[in-house]
Amino acid sequence: MLLPAIILITLALVFYTIGVWSERAQKTLKPWHTVFFGLGLAADASGTYLMSLIADANRAAGVEPSILNQVMAISGLVALILMAVHFAWAVIVLVRQRENELHSFHRFSVVVWAIWLVPYVTGALGSSLG
Repeated sequence: MLLPAIILITLALVFYTIGVWSERAQKTLKPWHTVFFGLGLAADASGTYLMSLIADANRAAGVEPSILNQVMAISGLVALILMAVHFAWAVIVLVRQRENELHSFHRFSVVVWAIWLVPYVTGALGSSLG
């Protein structure tokens, strides 16, 4: 179950990075960016679900999570919520079609992406260090 979780979360990184940095480079929010935000959110939520099953199994076996894994769990939840808010807000901005919002949305995107990297990196480190 670990390999599918890692693949899904890495796909989330790829999708989200494409959406965020393409939007920033083009300096305006477009529908296809929002599709990539949604794909990233779906992949991250699915990978997070699988990771939670692994964590539950480890706890049931008496394995205590490391500090890095605890940081990953908390920051991961925050990041997942931010990704959902980011996706929903992108849809709202696209529906409203206000030029100033379409052109400034990338600032919010980059902040959410940077916050999302915290659980990704701590999760990778936590798994690598055991």
